[in-house]
This record gives sequence, structure tokens and C-alpha cells, in this order.
Amino acid sequence: MKEVKILFLNNKDMYELGAHDMEAALKDDEQIYSLYSKGETIIPSKVVLRFGKTIEDEAVNGRINAMPGYAGGPYDIAGIKWIGSGPQNYKKGLPRASVLNILNDIETKLPVCIADGTVVSAKRTGAAGGTGIKYLSKKTAKTMTICGAGAQSRTQLEAAKIVRPTIKKVYIYDLFFDRAEAFADEMGKKYSDLEIIPVKEEGLPEAVADSDIVDTVTLADRPIIQAEWLSKGTLLVQMAGYEATYECAKKADKIVVDFWGAVKHRMASTLAFMWRDGELKDTDITAEVGQIINGEKPGRENDDEIIYYNTVGAGVLDLAITYRCYKKALEEKKGLWIPYWVEY
Repeated sequence: MKEVKILFLNNKDMYELGAHDMEAALKDDEQIYSLYSKGETIIPSKVVLRFGKTIEDEAVNGRINAMPGYAGGPYDIAGIKWIGSGPQNYKKGLPRASVLNILNDIETKLPVCIADGTVVSAKRTGAAGGTGIKYLSKKTAKTMTICGAGAQSRTQLEAAKIVRPTIKKVYIYDLFFDRAEAFADEMGKKYSDLEIIPVKEEGLPEAVADSDIVDTVTLADRPIIQAEWLSKGTLLVQMAGYEATYECAKKADKIVVDFWGAVKHRMASTLAFMWRDGELKDTDITAEVGQIINGEKPGRENDDEIIYYNTVGAGVLDLAITYRCYKKALEEKKGLWIPYWVEY
């Protein structure tokens, strides 16, 4: 039997190989959305190991997701993302999300790389929001509201600033005001050209009404965004679950998603619940974002449109970034080779 080794890349390796590079992540995400629209990916349904019986239970007890996929084009790689989400981890000084990515060779189907994917997951999620902002927000967007002041909110802002450097004011809302204040202090030091304003719940309606972009990335199990707050020209980016009322989607001139089938399968977001309840039809979805990237369907057509953008994500986005880092690791001889098959 031929000896086989697997390359292991830890979190430090992945950082040094560019897993944290948001501009590169934006390019990878956009490429995957484009390939998906062209039929050059394989994205099976996400498997959710949910601890509890309801979405509300999951928000407390957490989950572990298995997300396999294949990407063609310049990647030609398969694999799986295995991500644990522990909402109570902060009590132990641990990050909420922990991710392991495995890459498999297309010809032999053997695993070739095991890599930490925690930073990858954060960056690709930020890039997913950023891709929506690039294609669906006003080019002159100046003001943004972010709901949720966790790790993901930081990557949402990072990506938004790259694709819309016109943004000059950011409202940050969190259920815990001290977290919003900490976000404002930290991000204000990072982005000297930004005015960052922490807001409490009573200030959220005014903040949303003043914003060109509203980005929700929370653990909310009830809507926190109301339709009457949305102004003409607003892009609502819903990155998580049930954070906007049904009326928000009904008010939108366009509804765009990343992977509509996956949104329905996950059954955790406003649009999915609307579809389940018969208040949204498949034909109400204007486009998947890959169709807009490929020029098959229009994105924003004027500055008055309200656009609702909902992402659910797919492991293949993470695999694309991991593959980019893996190729660089081979060139730079980074990582640890682990015997997988050995003579005995």
C-alpha cells in the first residue's frame, strides 16, 4: 500500500497563508457565486446537528453543521466544512464558532489537507455580505447600521469598507450596549475616517431610517427590523436568521439571495418562514446573487429601490479560501505533514 500523508494547517499557518485577507476572500466568494450560477459547483444540503427541538433552543444550546461541496473553475476541489457554534462559549473565554475544513483530491477522493477554518469562516461570511453590498447598494452609500456587535459584525464592516469606501457613518446596535460601545471604540481606532455611533434599542428605528445599508448579524430569534424604518434606496443585508419582519420583504422592490434552495432547506430565516407560510413564492425571488454577477439578471437599477438580500452560506465558499491557502502552503512548505496511510 502506498504511503499517504495529509497536510495539517493550524490557525497560525492559515493566518500567515492569507486566510484573513478580506480582499482575497471577496474575490473567492464572488467567483464561487459565479460558478454556482453557471452550474460548476456541487452544493448538497447543509446537515444541521441541532441541540434542542426549536430555533430558540438552538440559539441557546448551539449546533454543529456539516457543509460539503465541490467547486470547479480555477479551484477543482471538493471537501467539507465542519463548524461548531457554541453560543455559551464566551463564558469560557472561547470563540462562538470553531471550524475544521477538509480538502479532498478530485481524482482519488483522498483527503489532502485538514485546516483550521475559524478565520476563514468569519472572513467568507463578511465577504458574502460585502458581495451583496457591492452589487446591490447605492454606489454613493454613506451610512450603515450594523445589528450585532460580535466577531461577524467586524468582518461585515471590513468588507463593506472595501467595496463601498464612501461609507462615513456607522451605527452599531447590540442587545448589550457595552458591546456596541466596545465595537465603536475598537473599530473607530481601525477606521479613522468613520464616525461610529453605538445605539440602544430605542435609537434603532432612527438609525435604520438614516442608513443606506442595514446589515443584521445577530442571534436574534425575533424580528428586530421593522418595514416602516426602511427608507428609499436602502439595502437590507440579512446574514443570520429571523431578524426582519415579513413586511420588510414585502416592502422590498427586489429580493436577492445567495442559494435559494439552501435558504429554504435551512428554514431559519425570515424568507424561509414566509415561503413555509405561503406568503412568499419562488417567483418572488428576483435573483440569486451569482446571476447578477454573471449579468443574467439586474442588480440595483436606481437609487430609490429597496433591496432585501439574504444569505445562508455554503461550505464551498470556505473550501475556496482554504484551497487558496493550501496551494500557497505547498509553495512555501508550511504546515505539518501527518501520516494517514502507513505500512504496518
